Parts: sequence; structure tokens; C-alpha cells
Amino acid sequence: MSYPSEAPYAHVLKKLQEFRARDAPTQGGSVLSYVYDSGRPELDELAGHAHLLTQTVNALDPTVFPSVALMERDIVDFARDIFHGDTDVFGTVTSGGTESCMLAVKTARDLWRSNRGRHDIGKILAPVTVHAAFHKAAHYFDLTLDLIPVDPTTGEVSAADLIAHMDDDVALVVVSAPNYPYGAIDPIEEIAAAAKERGIACHVDACIGGFALAWWDTRTPWDLAVDGVTSLSADLHKYGYAPKGASVLLQRGTTRQRAQYFATRAWPGYPVVNSTMLGSKPAGPLAAAWAIITYLGRDGFQELTTNIAAATNDIRTGLEKIPGLRIMGNPDSPLLTVITDTSLPRNERVDPHLLADAARNHGWMLQHQPGMTQSDGTHLPHNVHLTITPVTAHHTARFLTDITAAADTVRGMPGLPDSKIIGETARQLNDAFDTHLGHASNTTGDSPTAAAILTRIGINTADAGMPQAMAPLLALLQNIPNHVGERLLIELIAELSQPQPRPTPE
Repeated sequence: MSYPSEAPYAHVLKKLQEFRARDAPTQGGSVLSYVYDSGRPELDELAGHAHLLTQTVNALDPTVFPSVALMERDIVDFARDIFHGDTDVFGTVTSGGTESCMLAVKTARDLWRSNRGRHDIGKILAPVTVHAAFHKAAHYFDLTLDLIPVDPTTGEVSAADLIAHMDDDVALVVVSAPNYPYGAIDPIEEIAAAAKERGIACHVDACIGGFALAWWDTRTPWDLAVDGVTSLSADLHKYGYAPKGASVLLQRGTTRQRAQYFATRAWPGYPVVNSTMLGSKPAGPLAAAWAIITYLGRDGFQELTTNIAAATNDIRTGLEKIPGLRIMGNPDSPLLTVITDTSLPRNERVDPHLLADAARNHGWMLQHQPGMTQSDGTHLPHNVHLTITPVTAHHTARFLTDITAAADTVRGMPGLPDSKIIGETARQLNDAFDTHLGHASNTTGDSPTAAAILTRIGINTADAGMPQAMAPLLALLQNIPNHVGERLLIELIAELSQPQPRPTPE
């Protein structure tokens, strides 16, 4: 791309529109992950206006921009109310779920170390289904991650199994409402009570589902009304329908919430006080979230959630009628996981990843999730994840018709994770990785070799290209060690945003 001294205004917008044309659609409900379409265009318009009014505001310093504090105060008050927190609960708006989760971990680690009077390496204790953000937090904050296997047929963790691992080295217990992979709500009441008895902090990760579950008819208590829950995170840019990125982190007690902050006067510039990990940060997502909450109120959110619940029930019922498929477990949320019905003969089964690839031909984008073997040797099946949103209710019948047709085209086809071709490719990649990259971690190693491996398996990063059929790639990832797959995925994402062509390595 060339950069003349000045580009015409219309040219710039046209170029941006060309870029966006390559994206998955963010409205209309055809993408059942990543996007949360309310089906109400006025919400997007309202959010856009609010964002524009505050796009030059720096949310770093609410003493200079008081609007930041006023909007944040209202959002925290709303969240505290719907998640049943009392006046001893305090909160912060963050840039997203990952930041909320990482701040909860950082807070718990600091308080745990302070109580011990020494700089120990503690543990995060959680089910294996806990969000990857906590893997990242453990890596960043020098903690170990103790992951408890879940039931491979339901995706649910046993409270007794998790409680049995609570010891003096646990700085934080994390439970999910719901977990992302399978949509199950962890047994929070029992786990939080045991954590409180042992003096261990307990965080509820409600990032994906919190702003829907607040109006959902759940079977189990899960929020700040549960005794022993010390913090909770919920994303405003998911079922709060705000633009990316905005989340809220609630902490019980001023001591815990203030431990989240960073402050310093140990430099010759202005005094720095940060409530989040960011310094300078945009006020636009905060303003958009505030505007939507103010506009919808409790009744508006209830109406949207009622639509989600109806669509979720209809889709679940419809999917269970398709021979060869079944829903994993008994999810109590707007998240559904589709797996193969292994009780049927092989010629009647439907592989979920092949189903997702076939569904793409009908205009639907479903999220492939690979299988994995847990620490106890049990295997979690590869599957397809569905996030149901309010707009889905307008397209339920068409979705089920198209998915039924997609299932008919792949029924009886053997699943790729166990195929001989994938197995042989995996062995070749392992050999190439060991020969050229050694046993490097996922953040080190030879980039040209990793890029060549991507090209070899059909991924053209030079044109931001990805294969239309994702099942082979996911099957391959399931058949190679995590450190090999992680290194290749890092190379993939890094290469997609690099200027092309890359210099030839010497």
C-alpha cells in the first residue's frame, strides 16, 4: 500500500469499506460467536453517538474528565444491583473480560502474599473449563494453575473434587457462570462456602453470560448473593450489547478493591493512579455502555433475555432432533455445545467440525472447538460452540432448516481427528518442529520455519488467507502437542498483521 502526502476523504472510507467486506458479518445473527447482536438497530446508533461524544476524552484521569467518573459510577451501581451486591461491593469498568479476570487474579495474589508476609508462588484453582484468560493471568503474575478435570459427558465439575484441592497455596479459586466451552454453571454455592471456610478468595467469571444470567431463570445461585464470593466479572460488550471493549469487575470490600489499583509518585512526572492495567484509555466504550444501560434499564434487558431464552430453547430442541448430534450436558445459559451422538452406529453419526464447515455453505459461522485429554486421562470431545443472542430469535427456523441440511451432507463421514492422513501430517509437523525449532516454548523459535509449516498445511498469511474448511486445521491441532500448536498459532496471528512481503531471512 502506498501512502501519498494526502488521501481523499472518500478514498479512505472506501478503502476501509473494502477491508470490512472481508470480515464476518457482525449483525443479523449468522455468526454464533464473538458478536452479540441485540436485533435492535437503535442500540448501535445510540452507542455510536455516545462513542463519538467522548472519543477525545482520556479516561486515565477522572479529575480532569469528571464525565468518566460519573458514567463509571452509574455502570457499577447498575451491575452491583443486578448481581445482588450490597453496599460493601465496589467496582471498576475495564477494557474487557481478560483485563477484568487478570485484575481479579492480581488482587487476590497481592492480598494472599501480604497475608503470608512473603513472596510465595501461589496457585489459581479452577475447573479445566475456566477461561483461557486465567492461563494468561497465571503466566503474567507468576502463579501456577491447578486445573480440575470435568465430567467428559456433561462438562461439569464436581464440587467435591475441586474442594479437595483447596490448600494453603491457593491464592484464588475461580468458578464460571457459565463456562465458555459447554455453557454449564459451576457449583458456585458449595465451592464458595468451602473457600470462605478456608480463607481463600473466590472469583466468579461471569464475563460471557453475566448480563444475560441476571434475568435468566437459573437452577443454581451464582452471583454476589452467594456467601463466599469475593469478586465477579461480567462483560458489557457481550450481553450488555456495548461495543468492544468494556467489562465490569466487582470486588467485595474496599480493602480488596483498592488492592487492584496501581499508584506511583516515584518519577518526576505527574502522579500516576490507575484502577486498571491501562494508563491512557478510551472513554468511548465506557460511554456507549453507559448509554445502553441507561436506555434499556432493567425492563429492556429482561425483554432481550426473554428472547434469548426462547431462541435457546427452540434451537436446543431442534438440534436434538437431528440424527447424529446431541447437546453436551445440560447447559443453564445461552451457550450450547454440539457433539457427535456416539450412541449411534458410525454411519449415522455427524461430526461437529464437518457440520460447521458445511453450515458455512449455508451462510452460518459456527465456532469449532477441539477436543482434549484431561489430566485424569478422560477425553473431552471436539465440538461446535453456539452463542445465542436476541437476534437469533428472528432466524431460528431458517437456522434449524439449514443445519439439518448441512448435517445430511456430512452424516456418516468419518471424523478427521482420528483419520490416518491427519495423524501422518501431525507426525511430520512434530518432526519438523523438533528439527528446526527444537523444544522451544510457544513464544520462541524460528519464525520462517513456523511460517513455512503454515504454508504447507494450506494457510496463506500473505493475503490474510484462511482455509474455508476449518475441520482439518482443528483436527491437526488436536493431534499435535500443545506447545507445537501454540507456536504455529502465534505465527499465524502475527503473520496476518505483518506488512507483506516479508524480507527473506538470511
